[in-house]
Amino acid sequence: MRHAYTPTLPELQAFVAVARTGQATRAAAELGVTQSAVSRALAGLEDRLGVRLFHRLRQRLVLSDAGRAMLAGAEKVLADLDAAALTVMAFGGHRDVLRIAALPTFAAVWLIPRLARFTARAPNVTFDVSATLAPLDFETDPRDLAILRGPARGAGVRAEVLMEERLVVVAGPSLLPGGAGALEDAELARLPLLQQATRPNLWLDWFRDAGLDPVRLARGARMEQFGMVLAAARAGLGVALVPEVLAAPDLAAGTLRRAARRSMVTATPYALHFPARSEDNAAFRAFRDWLRDAAREAVAGDAGTDAG
Repeated sequence: MRHAYTPTLPELQAFVAVARTGQATRAAAELGVTQSAVSRALAGLEDRLGVRLFHRLRQRLVLSDAGRAMLAGAEKVLADLDAAALTVMAFGGHRDVLRIAALPTFAAVWLIPRLARFTARAPNVTFDVSATLAPLDFETDPRDLAILRGPARGAGVRAEVLMEERLVVVAGPSLLPGGAGALEDAELARLPLLQQATRPNLWLDWFRDAGLDPVRLARGARMEQFGMVLAAARAGLGVALVPEVLAAPDLAAGTLRRAARRSMVTATPYALHFPARSEDNAAFRAFRDWLRDAAREAVAGDAGTDAG
């Protein structure tokens, strides 16, 4: 139920436009309405709220203290409404939109390049994909699923393991004059070790039993996401310790090479997280089945690469 003091949409639009332009005539031109319509909307809003939102100074309308207090909230309401409209427009001719959250580099390198395969199977489904590093609160978040590392969190949230996280050491060809996979740990430790800011212990875990100075291992250019670490490795800034599934395209293209023979499996695999409500969604069920198949294919491909 709308309260008597709740502004109407035309009132909010007029208020924000006048706050931005300082004049009713300019606001009217921006909104595509008459100046009298803007003036009526402002007068109605001030009357509704019982405060003066603008001071009239010569030819300009200047925000009062009350107007300044209201402006940020009014802009947010209009921005949220615009975003909601654009989200709905994404449906287009599709019956379903799957709202997906995923780890940033995993989404860019692994998931998105494969989505066309799912679209061929389910042409009436489209996607709203966003990046996240943290688990979602599906009770308040409208997204249907997330692809993250580790166990599910929150009541009613389920998790299905997709694939293990296997870390490999990679570098640009210019840093590997002796050939791919030829470096031992002591040799690696003498090279610049690229650091992943959100997982600062990766190199320490890799060298855990090598007896090397941990201070030295933490030195090196620091990047926030694996995508940045991979870009830095391609540029020759140092050696990277990254998930094999993320390095696979560069390894196949030759822009990066394995710098060490061994790999390291972490304790937190990639997993599909979803609330119980998603299982009522046919599009989600189809996507989950496809995602399982895609993960199995990727693991089989990696195993074949390792075997070769």
